Amino acid sequence: MEQGTSVAEMAVQSTSMEAAAPFDRAKALSAFKFGDRVFYWTTRACAIAVLLILGGIILSLIAGAWPAMREYGLPFLWTQRWAPSADPPVLGALGPVYGTLITSFIAMIIAIPVGIGIAIFLTELCPQWLRRPIGMAVELLAGIPSIIYGMWGFFVLGPFLANTFQPFMIRLFDGVPVLGAMFAGPPSYLSLFNASLILAIMVLPFITAISVDVFKTVPSVLKEAAYGVGCTTWEVVRNVVIPYTRVGVIGGVMLALGRALGETMAVTFIIGNSFRISSSIFAPGTTISAAIASEFAESDGLHQSALMLLGLLLFVLTFFVLAAARLMLMRLEKKAGK
Repeated sequence: MEQGTSVAEMAVQSTSMEAAAPFDRAKALSAFKFGDRVFYWTTRACAIAVLLILGGIILSLIAGAWPAMREYGLPFLWTQRWAPSADPPVLGALGPVYGTLITSFIAMIIAIPVGIGIAIFLTELCPQWLRRPIGMAVELLAGIPSIIYGMWGFFVLGPFLANTFQPFMIRLFDGVPVLGAMFAGPPSYLSLFNASLILAIMVLPFITAISVDVFKTVPSVLKEAAYGVGCTTWEVVRNVVIPYTRVGVIGGVMLALGRALGETMAVTFIIGNSFRISSSIFAPGTTISAAIASEFAESDGLHQSALMLLGLLLFVLTFFVLAAARLMLMRLEKKAGK
């Protein structure tokens, strides 16, 4: 009798569990959909937050720069004089814009071949035991704070260049058209060239690290085939590695250029903060970021608004550089697809 009762109870429990099973599946499905919706809206909110932050920065720059825009208008772009203490103040952006473009251009001329050369050595020529020390050294360069670069440039690199390299270049190109004016003296601890060299050292790790990563993506079969038909290492790099990875290399170069355009503290230490434009790269100068950093704390009124306008110009300049880089990469990708 008891055995029959237990069997009946088990049957009832089994029936109740089967009846509850559809409800549990529906509940689990509802919880899954809820979690998926939460995840979707969270990621969407993060993406929208980026646009809101970017829009807020642009609006705040425009609002701060509006008095200077109204006062100076377009001539602000090609006015060289910077005299905030004059009555009325005379302020122009030509000096900082010129310094920003020149220092970034020279820095990239130095950093691109050196950075890509280091990447080629690490991936194609370097002995296995030496790769880790060199790779760690490159990573350490990327981790050094910019103010340390500035102090080293001010106390070590600047005097070295002014006492050895600059006098040699001045004597070498003395009397040569164009180059004589470009490398004219006198030697200076603080100059556009010194700042450019510091920038080149600072952006070097970005170019090297990204180039190493993209060079490692080249299929071994392509390089082995090139070596098999008698190509040298230089020919393999020039005809196989570089064409296969050019999109990634250009992306790394543009990332480094963006860093060079906006670098502040290291450049402020060693550029000289002079708003005058000189044909010589050994003369002192300034950049947009250095001008803002050195004068913003003591500025007010129209002077502060002009500095905000300089910040807006730097924002626009960086945007156009990155947009041009993106268009270039899209064209390269389309050609590669064909």
